[in-house]
Amino acid sequence: MRMRRKKWAQPFLYAHPEYALTDPKNNAGLWKQLLGCKRLHVEIGTGKGDYLNTMSAMYPEEGWVGIEKEHNAAAVGCRKALEDTVHDTGNRRMIIGYAEDMLEWFAPHEIDVIHLNFSDPWPKKYAHKRRLSSEKFLEMYRILLNENGSLRMKTDNKSLFEDSVLYFLEDGWQLTEFSVDYRRTPHPEDAITEYENRFMSLNQPIYQLAAVCRTVKKEM
Repeated sequence: MRMRRKKWAQPFLYAHPEYALTDPKNNAGLWKQLLGCKRLHVEIGTGKGDYLNTMSAMYPEEGWVGIEKEHNAAAVGCRKALEDTVHDTGNRRMIIGYAEDMLEWFAPHEIDVIHLNFSDPWPKKYAHKRRLSSEKFLEMYRILLNENGSLRMKTDNKSLFEDSVLYFLEDGWQLTEFSVDYRRTPHPEDAITEYENRFMSLNQPIYQLAAVCRTVKKEM
């Protein structure tokens, strides 16, 4: 669901270029140096920033970058991060843009973990190619993840999850985790997103997987 337009969002983002990045090309290959970390996480579709902000506070020694295309949601997440006076935001940043441009923002093999949390399911068949777990994106992730890198996915959408499992297997990825009711058992190591809270309150299952890619990369 699209957020209501917030008049303050655009000016707020422009006022904080040190955190909300609109042109991060110059950081390619330098993210770990910028964030002072040895392990880099990227969340695609950060939304209001709850997951990014919570995880970066839980793991301050690791670097966290969120990507959000929707300016209103990005502004909310940015404000939450900058208002968090308890935890330093030095290990996190937000990119305002589209995931299709990730190859311009990150160097090959620079990322350790990519997170897909409750991505748009694009239910119409003609739009499946826009899914963040589709072959086009998997090939891009293959380039960006390092040798030991992994991709982690959570969703409430059963059809998206089932299709995504096939996408991963057909593209040469190996599933290392797989659950059709992820929150059935506690996972204190993994923050609960705002979407998760909503679906858990309705007793809806959360589908989750983790995958690694060991095969030779295809040409883009």
